[in-house]
Amino acid sequence: MKSDLERLQGTWNIVALEMDGQKMPSEGASICIQGKRFTTTAMGATYEGMVVVDASKTPKTFDLKFTAGPEKGNTSFGIYKLDGDTWKICLALTGKKRPQKFATSPGSGFALETLQRDTSATSKHKRQKASESKRVASTKDEQAPRSLADAQPVPELEGEWAMVSCVMAGQPLDQGYIKFGKRVARGNEVTVSMAGQVILKARFTADRTKEPNTMDYVLLHGPRTGKMQYSIYALEGKTLKVCASAPGQPRPADFSSTKGDGRTLTGWRLVKK
Repeated sequence: MKSDLERLQGTWNIVALEMDGQKMPSEGASICIQGKRFTTTAMGATYEGMVVVDASKTPKTFDLKFTAGPEKGNTSFGIYKLDGDTWKICLALTGKKRPQKFATSPGSGFALETLQRDTSATSKHKRQKASESKRVASTKDEQAPRSLADAQPVPELEGEWAMVSCVMAGQPLDQGYIKFGKRVARGNEVTVSMAGQVILKARFTADRTKEPNTMDYVLLHGPRTGKMQYSIYALEGKTLKVCASAPGQPRPADFSSTKGDGRTLTGWRLVKK
């Protein structure tokens, strides 16, 4: 019989993510385990370290000991379930004590994740699905462009941005997590992450002639690859405000997010160009 560490070898894609009691997107996030080491990449940074598994505990436990990257020297404590190609984990992202159950709540500081093993067959299916999605992506009120290859650069939106506020479907993100939000835009590509987990990776184009200014995204990773997402934005000095609808939904008419509307309203502060 293989040990749990042996069964965890390989790459795992995050297919469901919840932080502090709130469901979050999980586009493109993954973790790779080789031997006793783990690696994950987000926002251009690589997080590396040692994984320690204890299958004798109830629930089973694991520790992520960071040896390189922004979290170097820190340790995340978690619990896990392993069922074939499905790996479910609950861990503390802010150095708090280990979770005791597979659940999060406002102020808990925990993340609940469901991961699926990335196999060659799965990857092929994803590529085929992404190709099909790119051909048919559209919304009720706007037809998706075939390509953003000719999109004009938006230099004022480039750089690294720190999150200062976030409201998802009317629910404000706990302030303990706000400091972990990052946005990096280079050319016409943008990546957004929370605590090292990729939330959004997309190519985008902006239209400054509209009021409010608009931004269109083509998602580059995850099960919604090729889907369009529409947003509006306002830039004032080094402060950026963005309101985005859920993929495939009409563009927001204003900067608001209410219960059930699927919108995400975020505020950002420029850190570095």
